[in-house]
Amino acid sequence: MEAELAPLLPLYRRERAAGRALALGVLVHTAGSTYRKPGALILIAADGEYAGLISGGCLEGDLREHAREVIASGAARVVRYDTRTAQDALWGLGLGCEGAMHILLLQAGPANGWEPLAHLAAALEAHRPTAVGLVSESALAEVPLGSVVLPGAPVAGGPLTAADAAPALQELLSRCATRGETGWVERCSWRLFVLPLALPPRILLLGAGPDAVPVAEIAARLGWKVTLVDHREAYARRQRFPAAEQVVLARPESLGDALDLPGFAAAVVMSHHLGSDLAYLRALAASAVPYVGLLGPAVRRERLLGDLGEDARRLDGRLHAPVGLSLGGRSPESLALAIVAQLHAFVHGIKVL
Repeated sequence: MEAELAPLLPLYRRERAAGRALALGVLVHTAGSTYRKPGALILIAADGEYAGLISGGCLEGDLREHAREVIASGAARVVRYDTRTAQDALWGLGLGCEGAMHILLLQAGPANGWEPLAHLAAALEAHRPTAVGLVSESALAEVPLGSVVLPGAPVAGGPLTAADAAPALQELLSRCATRGETGWVERCSWRLFVLPLALPPRILLLGAGPDAVPVAEIAARLGWKVTLVDHREAYARRQRFPAAEQVVLARPESLGDALDLPGFAAAVVMSHHLGSDLAYLRALAASAVPYVGLLGPAVRRERLLGDLGEDARRLDGRLHAPVGLSLGGRSPESLALAIVAQLHAFVHGIKVL
């Protein structure tokens, strides 16, 4: 599932502030080899500026022309691309992707309360799982193409609110939101695509020294929510990490009191101070944070685990030390890339060593 909203928000906020409608593109179907998969999003303004990608930039130019018509008319449409032909001479580009895509374009603006963008943006701000339903096919006038079903507020009237349909739709929205998976509801006269919001992982960096800066920057570039903790005032300064969600000045021993640790997908211990790292590891051992990374060589790891005593067992299966993939390079930027690469694999369900 690829419904990542954060890259779309600057354009959405700019156009909403100006009162100008946009076109939201949702990839609802793919076949064969495609750059993105169902759930991918693109937002297109009336002036042609866009945020997000459906392809590698090959189809977006043509999609902008369709988007302008959707913005002007308010009528949703499905745009289909197929590059599986032998000649593959689409606009003379010779894409060679060997895939097909169906993209639902719908207007989001003052006329419809900017939905579903408004709902998704609010959920992202609150870091709350959610999913929305979008009618991607319809032969019924009372169920227009592009109709939006929000949690707790189905489309008024028509088959979508029938006694035998509305509860099932709401249950599916809840299930897709929880699992982070797309879904479908199919009837003989209409089809609805369920789009869950991809919540960015929350990453905790314990130690805000100079080498934490590139880690935070790369993670933020991916749209992740990064929190930094340090007990040193010179390091725990907001201006050093402008893209971070928060920077916390706190003693390592009070980590559990300063933060809600279960809310983090991963934590990296990198304070370069044995006493501090020991306190951080002890707090993390008592938590349910599923990934714990530790910076430093194996001999340092063994010393810290020895000092942890019985608490060390509680890190079994979670501790990655030395943290990071073996990519080569010794600069802070190289190490940051190795750390974020391993984190990226973990949060996407790929087994990491």
